[in-house]
Amino acid sequence: MLNKYARAFFTRVLTPFAALLIRLGVSPDAVTLIGTGGVVAGALVFYPQGEFFWGTVVITLFVFSDLVDGNMARQLGRSSRWGAFLDSTLDRVADSAIFGGLALWYAGRGDDTLLCAVAIFCLASGQVVSYTKARGESIGLPVNVNGLVERAERLVISLVACGFSGLHKFGVPHIDILLPIALWIVAVGSLITLIQRVVTVRREAAEADAAVAPGGGEGA
Repeated sequence: MLNKYARAFFTRVLTPFAALLIRLGVSPDAVTLIGTGGVVAGALVFYPQGEFFWGTVVITLFVFSDLVDGNMARQLGRSSRWGAFLDSTLDRVADSAIFGGLALWYAGRGDDTLLCAVAIFCLASGQVVSYTKARGESIGLPVNVNGLVERAERLVISLVACGFSGLHKFGVPHIDILLPIALWIVAVGSLITLIQRVVTVRREAAEADAAVAPGGGEGA
């Protein structure tokens, strides 16, 4: 849901920066790789130590590479299947690092087995939500559904909560409760989104099968 509006806004904002990188001879693939590396480093270095504020600052600085590389490719007229594949694949890596870093915190110094499990569920469900759409499209189905919590929502909810929770170390009381709440919201929202996509694929598959069956839509 956020993708439609936020992506258009930030694309306009980041267009001059993308043009500058092009003039400097930087390739879109390099931006994709550097951006993912920065997100992974921010998540796996800071989050397991409970440094949620600074980890979120680092991640946020690099997460916009997801918009910059696509913008550069369009300006260069080089949009390609390889670029789309690389971008999508590394998005999964970045998302896994974020929730993996949170799981490591709760498995270690955070000392909360339940929230560790919730963070792992957020990690796994995010991957499966993406897979259902990709797999549905690979068998020729449109998968026309806007899920409740897609990648943009997962990132915004999680990073905002992490950033504010990190203010606890600066003396802001009780604000660290935001992160557990956000993890539960992402977990439940991801589950609902997964169900939405599975139901949609089942319906579209049944319609497609009926259309090609003897006496179905194609022969009518």
